[in-house]
Amino acid sequence: MSLRQFPTGFLWGAATAAYQIEGAWNEDGKGESVWDRFAHSPYKILNGDTGDVACDHYHRMPEDVALMKELGLKSYRFSIAWPRVLPEGRAPSTGSGRGAINEKGLDFYERLVDRLLAAGITPNATLNHWDFPQALQDQGGWPNRDSIAWFADYARLMFDRLGDRVATWATHNEPWVVAFMGHAWGVFAPGLADYSQAFQTAHHLLLAHGQAVQVFRAGGYTGEIGIVLNLGHHIPLSDGEADRAACRRADAGTNTWFLDPLFKGRYPEELFAWIGPHAPPIQAGDLALINQPFDFLGINYYMTHGVRFSHEGGLLKTAAEQVSAPTWGQTAMGWGINPPGLTALLLRLKEEYGNPKVYVAENGCALEDVPDENGFVADVGRINFLRAHFLAAHEAIRAGANLQGYYVWSLLDNFEWAHGNDQRFGLVRVDYATGQRTPKQSAHWFREVIAQNGVQE
Repeated sequence: MSLRQFPTGFLWGAATAAYQIEGAWNEDGKGESVWDRFAHSPYKILNGDTGDVACDHYHRMPEDVALMKELGLKSYRFSIAWPRVLPEGRAPSTGSGRGAINEKGLDFYERLVDRLLAAGITPNATLNHWDFPQALQDQGGWPNRDSIAWFADYARLMFDRLGDRVATWATHNEPWVVAFMGHAWGVFAPGLADYSQAFQTAHHLLLAHGQAVQVFRAGGYTGEIGIVLNLGHHIPLSDGEADRAACRRADAGTNTWFLDPLFKGRYPEELFAWIGPHAPPIQAGDLALINQPFDFLGINYYMTHGVRFSHEGGLLKTAAEQVSAPTWGQTAMGWGINPPGLTALLLRLKEEYGNPKVYVAENGCALEDVPDENGFVADVGRINFLRAHFLAAHEAIRAGANLQGYYVWSLLDNFEWAHGNDQRFGLVRVDYATGQRTPKQSAHWFREVIAQNGVQE
């Protein structure tokens, strides 16, 4: 076996999201989020779980940072719960009598960042990982164009408080999920089913990203700012024109709807025409605001889709299925496993979008982990999954892709959104009854990958 070495300075890390790990959903002045409301509504979560406690990271944060140090992480990607720092959603500058800042919430993130730095771990903060303030949802939410200013003011608050210590910022995580799973399909918070509101939300999320980048530049904050997109690889299931056109629509609906305005200053024309009256109104200056330069693109890669035309395929008339690479099978989530899709995706960014600086911001798998009597999980399947994807990333780097870091999803087993606590993605097992953390075999293996800055073939 030979060691595939990654470039010097390659950033190895792990990722989490606030609602999935923090708990303390109504403590110390935190406001309600759309996910609090959604999870507390009957029949929304498959098994009735909520994020009320989750991994109790809010109370166990020092222990978790110590775990990160033990694993040798170079960076930790976390998100800030917007309603924890602004319970009513708005910063003081956006309305008289509104916008009280929750100092206890800010103090939690300051303590987290300080502990990370003391442990030699680079903080990577995401401003919006889906837990939008319910108070703002009650005022129209993301479909309301005022959401752009709400987000910019929240971003300014966080830059002011943490910008001297946080070097890497992401505006949004997976805006496609917020827009379409939350506003078109109704399966994620806020649970709406309206394609017009979904496309409006997608447009406003991109504008809010652009506005936050402008705030970051105007404030002279140090470090870098970018956005994180969930990008899949799409392949048509036949050479027929109907299937190839369906594949283009599926790709546009998830990938190029966000990539094209960010990098090229336009929406994909074929899809924009297809959606007709659902298309969002574009005001003068909108595309320029979205298209301004930013510092990095984070990509969350989990799957490759095979796509065909279907008369029963909803708005886009598509049907998709998970396509696994030979011998790989599926994860416990029923997701296909396709490492070559990651290589293809990274090289596409190189060829079609100017080879931007990229981090893999999330990649990992849910498995049916079986702990022994001591809580230890021998998750060889997760090791094999990660090794194959690391090697796929290495192939893209050798072909010239500008990939500079890789964050495993996830540091901890956690609340997996509408799937509740049943799906475990973590490098570290969490006993939800006791809160006990136990590093899995994959955690020990990942520590060696980081130490060697390389992967054995």
